[in-house]
Amino acid sequence: MGVRRDLKRAKRRTDLASRTRVEVVKDEDGVVREARTPALAPRPAAGSTADLPFINAAEAPDAVVLRRRHDNGTSQPVTAAAFAREVTAVAKGLIAAGLEPGGRVAVMSRTRYEWTVLDFAIWAAGGQTVPIYATSSAEQVEWIVRDSDARFVVTETAENTATVTTGTARHERQPRIWQLTPTSAAAAAGDAVSDLITLGRDVPDEEVAKRRAALTPDTTATICYTSGTTGKPKGCVLTHANLHAEAANTVELLHPIFKEVTRQVASTLLFLPLAHILGRTLQIACLMARIEIGHCPSVKPDELRPALKEFRPTFLVGVPYLFEKIHDTGRATAEKIGRGASFDRADRIGVRFGQAYLNKFLGTGKGPNPALYAAWALYDLLVYRRVRKELGGRMRYAISGGSPLDRNLNLFFYAAGIIVYEGYGLTETSAAATIVPPLGPRPGTVGVPVPGTAVRIADDGEVLIKGGVVFGAYWNNPAATDAVLQDEWFATGDLGSLDEDGYLTITGRKKDILVTSGGKNVSPAVLEDRLRSRPPIGQCIVVGDNRPFVAALITLDPESVAHWLTVRRLPADTPMSEVVRDPRMHADVQKAVDYANEAVSRAESVRAFALVEGEFTEDNGLLTPSLKIKRHAVTAAYAEQIEALYGG
Repeated sequence: MGVRRDLKRAKRRTDLASRTRVEVVKDEDGVVREARTPALAPRPAAGSTADLPFINAAEAPDAVVLRRRHDNGTSQPVTAAAFAREVTAVAKGLIAAGLEPGGRVAVMSRTRYEWTVLDFAIWAAGGQTVPIYATSSAEQVEWIVRDSDARFVVTETAENTATVTTGTARHERQPRIWQLTPTSAAAAAGDAVSDLITLGRDVPDEEVAKRRAALTPDTTATICYTSGTTGKPKGCVLTHANLHAEAANTVELLHPIFKEVTRQVASTLLFLPLAHILGRTLQIACLMARIEIGHCPSVKPDELRPALKEFRPTFLVGVPYLFEKIHDTGRATAEKIGRGASFDRADRIGVRFGQAYLNKFLGTGKGPNPALYAAWALYDLLVYRRVRKELGGRMRYAISGGSPLDRNLNLFFYAAGIIVYEGYGLTETSAAATIVPPLGPRPGTVGVPVPGTAVRIADDGEVLIKGGVVFGAYWNNPAATDAVLQDEWFATGDLGSLDEDGYLTITGRKKDILVTSGGKNVSPAVLEDRLRSRPPIGQCIVVGDNRPFVAALITLDPESVAHWLTVRRLPADTPMSEVVRDPRMHADVQKAVDYANEAVSRAESVRAFALVEGEFTEDNGLLTPSLKIKRHAVTAAYAEQIEALYGG
């Protein structure tokens, strides 16, 4: 079993264990209030992230660092030397176009190889990257381009270009736009990368080297705008030192992922939006470790699963939604062939086995008994290997972030031979501020501070973060900066607790806490995370502020509904309006609600729920591009249904 072998190897690395020892500070009552981990990678004295492609080209010119997927479905390996040459050529084009040192270039595109080239080319030219989600509206684009004063924009599609053009129509100075995928009418003009390379032919390579040499660790690398669940997005100013602190310490910490994958070339398929800081810093970390990177433009499970099977990564980084859907797909497949009960048993066995083996590893138990081990071996043949196949067959590690991963789901994947490291962070912390270390898996927590980072729990339970990963300011917004940064501690707005070993558990959002009319404080995150982990739930939101009890609005996952109809021999085109009223569907959803309620007290439990038609999506304005629910928008859109839950 891969997990057992990896844990044994990790446990032998006592040198790494001592280097990553967490220091904790307790208050007078013996409660852990602060945890910090010493840095593994020192802060650079000079240079910037822009140097990375050129360091790789000098040290390992023939190493394959990326794979470029073409429109015809073929994949082309890109060596370190070739990548550095292309970065230089594009940087020269930006310089020829008039990009000044410190100037800003916005990139509005899905995740693809060219995004990576542009990011490093902008840096090499002395500029700053301003990511824009490909799904952003004209209003959002208008604000980001105007607030950042980006003079240049690279888009992916004609639709993106139209959005930028519409959004910036009233700007005093229109940004210059290049498009990665030309329209048929403009096909002769080439794509943005080719156009920039042509434009920069007469710029000497020395100019790029000169600009790159002028960058320092404290130079601004990127301005990343928050998703904006409420109000206008704020631009987080991140320096090259911030990005280095995140990527370099992550590489040094996660040895099994980045440095010790045996018998196969380490690789990952990057599908998170590169407008999201997690995708960007992951990419930097992989280039530091010279791990092959592939790109997939979609986070939708239906489109991602074929790409995973084709690319066959050894590890990936995703959000809980992905792991939930892989689990649900496995169950649906089993149910189609009449083995739904077998899958459910494999699920229960996996959780028990994973917990027992973890107990043995952590020294808190004896491990699986012979009967449990035999049951695991059986279901590894029948179920778990199918899960591994869904992820390409070679994957042994994963990192989950964005929101808490259900603990039992984590243990299930653990039993299936895949270690899922949970992490926690925000744009303001350059992605992960905490992560589960290789030597100490602890499902249900989001790990310990990333090396070089400290976590403190304030008196009201708010999580505070300090260290090299923490941003310095919001762009053009000193009032917002002062509201969250005090003495270099960043107030996250999240609530959490630290255990005796410095592991952080996130318990909810400070602003999302519900207070029932009976005075009970309820964190909706715990309930929502558990609800989403069970089919047929799609999205959900827990309500109950100033109400007599807690309730929930629930959408149904379309794939789960289709499977549900097939199993019950109902017409595939049954209207959703009928499905949400079907007592049998309500009974199945009640099982998921019961599972969620197991994690909370009676006063915090969901007493009523409403199934609503449709989904919460970016298109209808109910989800952010990073798949977070816009709580205020959802409660406004479904105000009548919420009132009905309380007899209104």
